[in-house]
Amino acid sequence: MNENYVDIMLQSLKKKVTVLNQIIELNRQQKILLDDPNLPPESLEQNLSDKDQMIRKLNELDEGFEELYNRVKDELQAQRAQYVSQISQMQDLIKEITEKSAMIQTQELRNKEKAMQKFSGIRKQVKGVRNSQKVVKQYYQNMMKQNSYSGASVVDNRK
Repeated sequence: MNENYVDIMLQSLKKKVTVLNQIIELNRQQKILLDDPNLPPESLEQNLSDKDQMIRKLNELDEGFEELYNRVKDELQAQRAQYVSQISQMQDLIKEITEKSAMIQTQELRNKEKAMQKFSGIRKQVKGVRNSQKVVKQYYQNMMKQNSYSGASVVDNRK
């Protein structure tokens, strides 16, 4: 087995840690955005777009690592003693990746709850605005009706 494969697998895991750190940071930023009462929708959109790109990178890294591992796993297990150091590094990185993944899941759940509350509040505001518009429209319609009746009405001044 070529030692380059093992090195590539290690690099892949290190890149995955980096991407997970970026997602953790984007989740922190998302929390701040969701806490902002004057949240500009573009900011949240950009955050979600950036996170989507990171998730795509993560998926690519996972697929590449898995493909490579499937090619070399038999030989890696057969010659385990030769690759003790690299295997140990991979195990440490996988442990770190697992911890970061759990942290991200927790962040995502919290942010989802905040987003649901935020969007619920926005829906209530929109409903309130619609109701206000409806009342204003009815008011003007009533005023227009009264104006049309007052012009057509005749005042009887006889006594």
